Amino acid sequence: MFSFFRSRSRPEPTSPAPSVTAADAPSVMQRLRAGLARTRERLGASLGNLFLAGSRVDETWYEQLEEALLMADVGVAASQRLLRGLRETARREQIGDGAALRLRLVDQLTDLLRPLERTITLQDAPPTVILFVGVNGAGKTTSIGKLAQHLLSSGERVLLAAGDTFRAAAVEQLRAWGERNQVPVISQAQGDSAAVIFDGIQAARARGVNVLLADTAGRLPTQLHLMEELRKVQRVAGKALAGAPHEVLLVLDANTGQNGLAQVRAFDEALGLTGLIVTKLDGTAKGGILAAIAAERPIPVCFIGVGESLSDLRPFDAREYAEALLS
Repeated sequence: MFSFFRSRSRPEPTSPAPSVTAADAPSVMQRLRAGLARTRERLGASLGNLFLAGSRVDETWYEQLEEALLMADVGVAASQRLLRGLRETARREQIGDGAALRLRLVDQLTDLLRPLERTITLQDAPPTVILFVGVNGAGKTTSIGKLAQHLLSSGERVLLAAGDTFRAAAVEQLRAWGERNQVPVISQAQGDSAAVIFDGIQAARARGVNVLLADTAGRLPTQLHLMEELRKVQRVAGKALAGAPHEVLLVLDANTGQNGLAQVRAFDEALGLTGLIVTKLDGTAKGGILAAIAAERPIPVCFIGVGESLSDLRPFDAREYAEALLS
């Protein structure tokens, strides 16, 4: 289930994630487990013996656990934090058997990931302007289309802005999502991204639209002139509407693993990210990257993508994620 907060204030990173109803929970967990299967299999190949009944917890056990976590792109900082917490728990509760520590590891991972939970905030005074950024191929346009459907199903009026002016295919892809959802798309035959998004904001205000979803061209953080262009887009949006963009979402391909952490840092330093959408978790064995983000650059994860269907773009829930990854 999707829900969206409404607030006049800027979003806070630690707002709670939306709850899932009891009726919806089994299907959510099934999809999440299926989506994280490759990461879980990689972890399982290394963790299986560690969590067997009768396995002895000693220094070698902890070293093997750390190696398994690093293989799943959990990262050094997050792995050390998880191991430190697990050691303290084992000592405090006098646990010497590996099987008893599996649930404790789920608890430790949940605690690490919990600060990443956050729901998209919609402004009381529309329109809410949501800017999507990221590298080429991360899934920005598809994420916009899926989120537009969820917003429509929640009763919101939506407008799309085709701010990726570098690729005609990106504009056509966004138009296809617009036709599918019966949502207007603002675009220009010529012009830059900032001009398109300025026009999009003006159109959203004139038409009484609740949410404007604005696409931008993919770029690498090392392309400094293109990162400066994003800053221009942000400034122009603020001139068109005070406080805009209200959300700046980095769409991150989970397959990039630890390189994704560098993307988070760079885009956050340039723009001040309000959240992440982590896509393609179903196609990677690097699902531990969320733990690395939590430990080293805790930008909230608003949504995760664990498949191709609309229902596979899910609000992020730390406990569900930890259980799907480790159980």
